[in-house]
Amino acid sequence: MATSHFFAYLSRMKFIRRWGLMHSTYPENIQEHSLRVAQIAHALAMIRNRLFGGDVSPERTATLALYHDTSEVLTGDLPSPVKEFNPEIQRAYRTIEAASKEKLFALIPDQLKPGYEAFFRPEARDRAHRELVKAADKLCAYLKCLEETGAGNPEFAQAEKALRASVESLDLPEVRYFLETFATRIVELTAMAGGTRVEEREGLEAGE
Repeated sequence: MATSHFFAYLSRMKFIRRWGLMHSTYPENIQEHSLRVAQIAHALAMIRNRLFGGDVSPERTATLALYHDTSEVLTGDLPSPVKEFNPEIQRAYRTIEAASKEKLFALIPDQLKPGYEAFFRPEARDRAHRELVKAADKLCAYLKCLEETGAGNPEFAQAEKALRASVESLDLPEVRYFLETFATRIVELTAMAGGTRVEEREGLEAGE
């Protein structure tokens, strides 16, 4: 039986660090990020269905989210300021990203490819699902900034402002519901944990 390197490559997601241009109090890799995006995308789909008359699949949305950054096991995580520097770089990065997805997809055994194709080759029927994945991705980046600033890390202050504006510009009621219902509690809990870490650090510096 032929063997495949597909999951060997996916296992390396834990080595790909995000926020490479900034100091992080809580380092984050793309495997952790993908799980969080999947959780929030799943929630956004349920919120759309139950509160705003939607008809999307939370399970499919979550699964698409799990695979949304897999190409970065080959490309690495390119920081947004670099990726979005100008249209030419954006186009070049999309080309590299597409090639990376195709390389990963080619590793999947032929009998299984139909079940994975939508995760690597976007389909029109998933437009609504991918819209929620993109929104969840932005929400996760914003929440990461809130966690970092809540822990006393000023490096994320400017990114927090920019991402807040980006999230608020999304014309999606489920995003607003998520922010109003869940985001403040995430910030509160992170601030409590961050305060504990600051107290511990100050105690060590004082020789306690």
